[in-house]
Amino acid sequence: MTLEGSLTHEEYCAHLLAETDRFRQIVRTADLSVTVPTCPDWTLAELARHVGGAHRWAGAIVARRATAPVDPADVPDGKGPAGEDAAALDAWLAEGVEGTVAALRQAGPDAEVWTWAPPVQRAGFWARRMTHETVIHRADAALTAGAPFDLPAEVAADCLEEWLQICELPAAMERFAGREDADGDPLFGAGRTIHLHATDAPAGLNAEWVLDLTGSAPSHRRAHEKAAVALRGPLTDVLRVVHRRLPTDSDRVEVLGDRALLDRWLAWATFQ
Repeated sequence: MTLEGSLTHEEYCAHLLAETDRFRQIVRTADLSVTVPTCPDWTLAELARHVGGAHRWAGAIVARRATAPVDPADVPDGKGPAGEDAAALDAWLAEGVEGTVAALRQAGPDAEVWTWAPPVQRAGFWARRMTHETVIHRADAALTAGAPFDLPAEVAADCLEEWLQICELPAAMERFAGREDADGDPLFGAGRTIHLHATDAPAGLNAEWVLDLTGSAPSHRRAHEKAAVALRGPLTDVLRVVHRRLPTDSDRVEVLGDRALLDRWLAWATFQ
């Protein structure tokens, strides 16, 4: 497991800036006191502070070339402005992401730094991770504010690929342990496969995945194969289902086969 992405370091940096800018557009215009349906412990203002705090924390790790975790309390202005002042939150988000991207560009993708994913201990991990962290939380913000959510196809495909890679990490397996048969029906076993099929992906993107749950741990491959259950729909909507930002019974996607298996996977593969 390498956690390699499909974009260049500079492309991740550019998309991180662009995704944060689109997130900020929602922050500037939405009611920041509203609860985020897909993150019900947070208001939209708290979601913004989470995103901006993650940016500054990752930026501090890269800028300091940290070889151990950085205490979030040691990150300057890491908590952001209190309350629901949209202008203050917007300015804080902009300053934070600009500093993080500057640190990432100065370091380059191969600079050795600490990450929470032992296979990869380099700055490029954080460029990719912060891009997709921002993507998914922009989906949260868009849902909360009733704003549209779209995404470049190559970013959506890489975001989905990254999540499947993360789910195969030993640290993720340890965190998810105990959920495999929480409802009495095992997640892993013979014949348990899931096909994710984006119906609108451009030619050459290969936006199809097979999740193989037939062993004791998940694995995946980019392929078009018959599976026990298939999730089909536009790439951005398939991504949102996989990240539990869109329900499987949405009319934007189609589920063919063993829906219960897909639902068990989604209940297992989440940090929420």
